[in-house]
Amino acid sequence: MTVRAVAAVDLGATSGRVMIGRVGDGRLDLELVSRFPNGPVEREDGLHWDFAALYEHVVAGLAEAVRREPDIESIGIDSWAVDYGLLKDGALLAEPFHYRDDRTARGVAEVHGITPFADLYTRNGLQFLPFNTLYQYRVEERLAEADVALLIPDLIAFLLTGVAVAERTNASTTGLLGVADTEWDTNLAERLGIPSRILPRLVDPGSTVGTVRPEIAALLGKDLPVIAVGSHDTASAVVAAPLSTPHSAYISCGTWGLVGIELTAPVLTDAAREANFTHELGVDGRYRFLHNVTGLWLLSETVRAWETEDGAGIDLPELLSAASEVTGEVPVFDANDSSLGSPGDMPARIAALLGAAAPTTRAAFARSIVESIAAAFADAVQTAADLSGRELDAIHLVGGGSLNRLLCQATADRTGLPVLAGPVEATALGNVLVQARALDAAPATLEELRALVAATHAPERFDPR
Repeated sequence: MTVRAVAAVDLGATSGRVMIGRVGDGRLDLELVSRFPNGPVEREDGLHWDFAALYEHVVAGLAEAVRREPDIESIGIDSWAVDYGLLKDGALLAEPFHYRDDRTARGVAEVHGITPFADLYTRNGLQFLPFNTLYQYRVEERLAEADVALLIPDLIAFLLTGVAVAERTNASTTGLLGVADTEWDTNLAERLGIPSRILPRLVDPGSTVGTVRPEIAALLGKDLPVIAVGSHDTASAVVAAPLSTPHSAYISCGTWGLVGIELTAPVLTDAAREANFTHELGVDGRYRFLHNVTGLWLLSETVRAWETEDGAGIDLPELLSAASEVTGEVPVFDANDSSLGSPGDMPARIAALLGAAAPTTRAAFARSIVESIAAAFADAVQTAADLSGRELDAIHLVGGGSLNRLLCQATADRTGLPVLAGPVEATALGNVLVQARALDAAPATLEELRALVAATHAPERFDPR
């Protein structure tokens, strides 16, 4: 088998990357082509994404990828979920809103006034998150003008190809996809005042969206197809989580920690709804039965506040090393507390939750954050086991959080389960694998794809102490 190459666009809430993925001859590796910042920008009407800059970075990164590797055969795009752009006559009506914009609170109240959450859960199987797309659509002033609404990866794919589709794994985060039939719930959309005409044709991971437009091909120096991957970044990450058995849990940890298990059928019980467990779709029709836990956002926002206070950068590895040396009782707070969800003075907010127990040194404060995240992970892992009736034997922790050894060990200690850390680039690897499989350059089943990941990116094991 020859080595084949694809381009992976992987966009997160704080940064984006374009990477070259190479598969074949027992090989699965990534080459970073470009990395660029991403984040909220404050406009007159609220919090948005600087989408024009983001798209410019994507195209420049793809051009550089083709320059470095002329044999690239396709492009795949993944990103965070729920956010969207509205198009009329092929043009964006406005910058996409950021999911942390506070307009969503009104959307929640209005949607639940029409359809109570218990009814929504029966239809879409989604956990309650105040920024789920249906709440955003409900308060979107430009909805009536739009021809189509596209989630971020689909929006970029449209700008590259001119073809408007909705990739199914990410569409499942809108709240408008039926959990049982995985098709648009047009009755629900219309009931909520969301015109069903804006919901595009659904496609599955591995489908070819289209070929890049001639002007894009000229910029890239090559005619390339865009292949739909698990375009919700967690769907791609779970493809590359080398789950060893059906009794393995996963944690995809970055800004958020997505904690769950993989199922072949939904668990639409009252208990699952009350525990706020979601049924996001995965690749190959799997359900990602999971709960969102606030992840490294707490640490990064805290460090950002300290850096602003100091007027200088902070060495994160040094801080975590000092945190690991902290002895004695470590105070823990609720990592999912609603006061911690938006940008701002995170140390003050956490200190308010901890009260008199708030640590006075930065090392101890960082340790408290890490232990609190691990405690939330442990609660979610136990709940996943209880709700599914599945006894768990290991946790695969993938994504940026897998580099945080203190977090990995704390998670093992608090769950009593071994934590297998890595790959750190699970999302990009999953993106690459779905493209490669569509090109007949990778194995056919998820189990075989994961075995390839395990063979080429051996995880690091943390046993509970």
